[in-house]
Amino acid sequence: MTIRSATPADVPAVLPMVSKLAALHEAWDPQRYDYKPEPEKMYHRWLTARANDEHSVFLVADRESRIVGFLIATMVGTIPIYRFEETGYIHDLWVEPDYRNEGIARQMTMLAVERFREMGVKQIRLETATKNDAARKLFESCGFRVSSIEMLLELKVHKEEE
Repeated sequence: MTIRSATPADVPAVLPMVSKLAALHEAWDPQRYDYKPEPEKMYHRWLTARANDEHSVFLVADRESRIVGFLIATMVGTIPIYRFEETGYIHDLWVEPDYRNEGIARQMTMLAVERFREMGVKQIRLETATKNDAARKLFESCGFRVSSIEMLLELKVHKEEE
């Protein structure tokens, strides 16, 4: 297994995993993860740009020339009240089910941490779905801790009668 930086040529192999990740998130919480149709198509341009962006960490897990996992992370700005103007942010992590429990996700996470450290990043953030106990355990094993709990309230919009 090789964990390496993704290239634009890797993006087509990553997109089916993006689709699976989006479907999983929607199954867990369709109000929170209310994606537009075919989110992987929208990811195509974004991932291609991230593969060429020195302020992003886009990794793939490659086994015998087959991409079996990916991690995408970027630098994000914070509001001016915080000491850190930018933090690292892990957006997505996926390992194909047949390759799970081999340490691939942990290797990708730790490599992302190291890459951000090399960029001078002082803090890395991420979110996990409430139902994703495995991800929380993984990230805690990599040194992350719960720092906030996102809450959601779905409002019904009433259209006025004409």
